[in-house]
Amino acid sequence: MKVLAWLPLVVSMALPAAGRVNAQEQLQEDVIATSAGDLVITVVGHGTLMLRHGGKVIHVDPVGREADYGTMPDADLILVTHEHGDHLDVEAIAQVRKPGTEIVVSSSCDGRVDGANVMANGDVATRAGLRIETVPAYNLVHERSEGVPYHPRGNGNGYLIDFADVRVYVAGDTENIPEMKALRGVDVAFLPMNVPFTMTPEMVADAARAFRPRILYPYHFGDADTGELVRLLDGAEGIEVRVRSF
Repeated sequence: MKVLAWLPLVVSMALPAAGRVNAQEQLQEDVIATSAGDLVITVVGHGTLMLRHGGKVIHVDPVGREADYGTMPDADLILVTHEHGDHLDVEAIAQVRKPGTEIVVSSSCDGRVDGANVMANGDVATRAGLRIETVPAYNLVHERSEGVPYHPRGNGNGYLIDFADVRVYVAGDTENIPEMKALRGVDVAFLPMNVPFTMTPEMVADAARAFRPRILYPYHFGDADTGELVRLLDGAEGIEVRVRSF
């Protein structure tokens, strides 16, 4: 049986003028037990995450406006969901890259990061000893202009990452697409919630009720009403909604 536990750690202190944090300032951490040791999840900000497990550090969409990556732990694995500047930051990647760091990017980032491995939608690979599977990430409804979605199908990736017996899904910038709703066995999900670029609270709730993650983090939510999501999923058995500030 999977055992999911969490430990919030919050230290309040003044941030630099730019709002960034450094490694000396402790961000909130959630600790989830796996069969191979604790998974430590840090919601850095916006669409930026850090995951630690088994002595390895995984940065997802490291972006310099969210943290001072010159002070963040070096990465064993970096995952980039798509090419937009709030997700792909070549300078931040360089700051946490070390010899042997593996980097995975979506098709839309091909050629933008030296030495990166491109994974297309639906690919499966082992990177830094972790099984990684890509899930499409795209808009069905919201468009930049008529016929031009904010995130076209095929450009971006969501990532399924297996940490021993705990599966984490980082959706990237997407809506409640059929591929997401068909997922099964997800323990922890990060779903974006900011209109018009990604999902409304109703879309997030619809997706969560379909694939039923054990723990749901809304992220990339800007000014969206996270309380509305909590209300919409009130009574959804087996789904815990965790809202983390950043």
